[in-house]
Amino acid sequence: MREVRYQKIDAFSDGIAEGNPAGVVVLEKDQELTPEEMQAIARDQKGTVSEVVFCTPRGPGTYTLRYYSSECEVDFCGHGSIACMYSLLHAGPRPSSLEVVMIETRRGTLPVVDDIDASDAVYISSPEPQRLPCTLTAGEVSSALGIPDAHLEGGMEIINAGLRTLVVPLRGLDEVLRTLPDMEVLKAFCRDHEVDIVLIFSKETSLPSSGYRTRVFAPKYGYLEDPATGSGNSALGHYLLVHGMWDGGLLQIEQGPSLDAPNIVRLKTSGPAEGPRVLFGGSAITRWERRLRIP
Repeated sequence: MREVRYQKIDAFSDGIAEGNPAGVVVLEKDQELTPEEMQAIARDQKGTVSEVVFCTPRGPGTYTLRYYSSECEVDFCGHGSIACMYSLLHAGPRPSSLEVVMIETRRGTLPVVDDIDASDAVYISSPEPQRLPCTLTAGEVSSALGIPDAHLEGGMEIINAGLRTLVVPLRGLDEVLRTLPDMEVLKAFCRDHEVDIVLIFSKETSLPSSGYRTRVFAPKYGYLEDPATGSGNSALGHYLLVHGMWDGGLLQIEQGPSLDAPNIVRLKTSGPAEGPRVLFGGSAITRWERRLRIP
């Protein structure tokens, strides 16, 4: 019977914030898992982590990542990427002393910037964004979220920066914190409109150091809310850039339903001003590890 090393790692853990737990399996030399085996591991971990990331080292500074929720394979998982890469780079030895390593995903090959010594964070470039057609009405969205139409600020968009994200501005922090959609209703809405996750946000925050407050709902993947999100907040970053609501400098996003202890996701940009790529960053804490037996 084969075994793999399994770690539970909280990504975007910062101060008193709990972060977002991910399962991480780094395969050793000559180890391979089938898609069915990876799906079975993720299904067994339901309730303890939202996604499991499977990492295969390919050479100096290059890794292939695949992501599974309890329901299905996921194209891209930001918090799983942070958990995996922070753990690898922090534990060392760092690959050839490279400041930038590469991860191969279903959404392309993405650079990972090692900024652990300077800011206790790794930054990962989001996949190339796609602005998708959005014909949804305020009534459809408010009904799916279980909130009054009056809570919506207007200007909804669907942006794919790893996952197809419906970005929904709300009027204020209270409206964001009080939102509690029905999981099955929102899941059907996402399925019917080909949306992966729904991000709500407000300009009003609880921490003076934050630029925006977000919450992200992901019923498609077998759970209602994602407590700290790389791909969703990257979609928000592109939304903010397009609408002139962010200059591309270091931006702190607070996320989650907690007023006083939100999770923290950091955003910044790289590349030319006419087409910058959003990078999301954070740290991670390994909670425990054990060996999993593969039948």
